[in-house]
Amino acid sequence: MVGSFITIIISVFLQIYQYIYMLSKEDLKEKNSVFWEAFRKEMNNESSVSGRQINWINYPTDVKDIYVRMEVDGNGARVCFDIQPKSDDIRSILWEQMTELKAVMENEMQIEANWNEESHYWNGRLISRIKWENNDLDYYKSEDIPKVIEFLKDKLIRFDKFYQEYKDVIVNLAS
Repeated sequence: MVGSFITIIISVFLQIYQYIYMLSKEDLKEKNSVFWEAFRKEMNNESSVSGRQINWINYPTDVKDIYVRMEVDGNGARVCFDIQPKSDDIRSILWEQMTELKAVMENEMQIEANWNEESHYWNGRLISRIKWENNDLDYYKSEDIPKVIEFLKDKLIRFDKFYQEYKDVIVNLAS
């Protein structure tokens, strides 16, 4: 599911980028492919705080309908924690728990997050989103690519440290 979401996001950004920068769809697809492969290689050297090797691009939350998503575009880079169960009641309970952990999470992340309980709808589901972003980065400027990768890497590693500490609480609430 995360893979299809990333594919849709990439498709939208490809269209926007093509319009703004007048690159062909194929060039944009290649840029995205090269970027995410470089990011994957960079993260291959990192293990989770739990000690296991993980797929950082599809971060395993071990909870159905909770996702860690990354977004990059001309307006910055973002790491998002999306809560989107079918039940709004479960979403509200999970959101409440996350707000109780807000100070701990933001201390670990070392950046203030954008907290939005009713962020947007996806496939008919209301999504609650916690988002860490750097709007000073531009994915389409080649000189910013190393900074984009470093931002995503830093935030994912920090998020993993937080998440592994509180994962059992979140998993139990979602069950």
